[in-house]
Amino acid sequence: MSDSGTGNAHRVTGDAGRAEAAGRVARDVDQVAAGAGDGTRAVRAGLPEAAKYEPTLPGPVFAAHYHLPGEPTGPYTYGRDENPTWTLLERAVGELEAPGRNGVETLVFASGMAATSAVLFSQLRAGDVCVLPDDGYQALPLVRAQLEAYGIEVRTAPTGGNAQLDVLDGAKLLWIETPSNPGLDVCDIRRLAEAAHTGGALVAVDNTLATPLGQRPLELGADFAVASGTKQLTGHGDVLLGYVVGRNPGAMAAVRRWRKIVGAIPGPMEAWLAHRSIATLQMRVDRQSATALAVAEALRERSEVTGLRYPGLPDDPAHEIAAQQMRRYGCVVSFTLPTRARADRFLDALRLVDDATSFGGVRSTAERRGRWGGDAVPEGFIRLSVGAEDPEDLVADVLRALDASAA
Repeated sequence: MSDSGTGNAHRVTGDAGRAEAAGRVARDVDQVAAGAGDGTRAVRAGLPEAAKYEPTLPGPVFAAHYHLPGEPTGPYTYGRDENPTWTLLERAVGELEAPGRNGVETLVFASGMAATSAVLFSQLRAGDVCVLPDDGYQALPLVRAQLEAYGIEVRTAPTGGNAQLDVLDGAKLLWIETPSNPGLDVCDIRRLAEAAHTGGALVAVDNTLATPLGQRPLELGADFAVASGTKQLTGHGDVLLGYVVGRNPGAMAAVRRWRKIVGAIPGPMEAWLAHRSIATLQMRVDRQSATALAVAEALRERSEVTGLRYPGLPDDPAHEIAAQQMRRYGCVVSFTLPTRARADRFLDALRLVDDATSFGGVRSTAERRGRWGGDAVPEGFIRLSVGAEDPEDLVADVLRALDASAA
């Protein structure tokens, strides 16, 4: 079932109650989905059908249970399974990740790692082979250890150069992270997906850094788009959230079952805050991407900066592939300063940039990534997340901090 013909709404197979819920919140948005720009789509994504005297975006529904006389055939039965606030958010995310596509389902989770775990552990069994990037998010080694403990073979290869192609033989699932975090390498999603599908593997793409406005993995052949909504999707550093968007009904049923089993569900307030924040996504992404490019161009002129990476730079090693599959290049810039001490002095000297982890927020953040361990980066490696400050102010602050840290 698709809602109002868009196919992007929260979709459930084999459950009339959930399908009814999706239909009830649907709007007639097929014209918007077909021809609107990203900004129009973002501000209207997931809104319910207009009703007189009702808010355009209803407030969060706080309910552990619902009135349920007779047989449990209605859309909402118990708070671990469904919530009207999730339904609206799931519809919104689906409209951004897969506009105009039929047969797409979206599920929201308590965090990005909850979403990641749901895909991996619902699709793989003992004896299966999984391919992960060896330069991805720092929690992936923890995931690898747990997969191996369950008897799943894990192979890894770098993101750059499409190196995962070399270890795909016999795989059940390929996990792609592009651009990679924190190194910002990029791989060819379409090429990898075609090769994986030829061998019978499912393909999941971590779309956290790109966001749905940067790239749409399902359009490039992936079976799942997975992301941490904690980052740029919500953009204010105040929500933990994750999501999975998938086009395979059987695979998504397993993901839904996993969410039910482990209870990795978002609170209604978090879901409502996320939906509210999506309305400004296009404005934030455009501003942050443009400023990130300006910061990267300024850093390129500094002799003490090495290993500068930003996919939007024409001379970046990833730019050619990124330009083919990305519409925006993201808000993260990475680079290396000569020593750990120099990096720490640089971070201390910044005035408009908070020394904090995570990325994608409206307030710029940066950190010496090596302080956490788990990332194969030099001691002086900096991950800088560009916020929504005035570009001139932010560039000036970065350059001033570089000067101040030289002593």
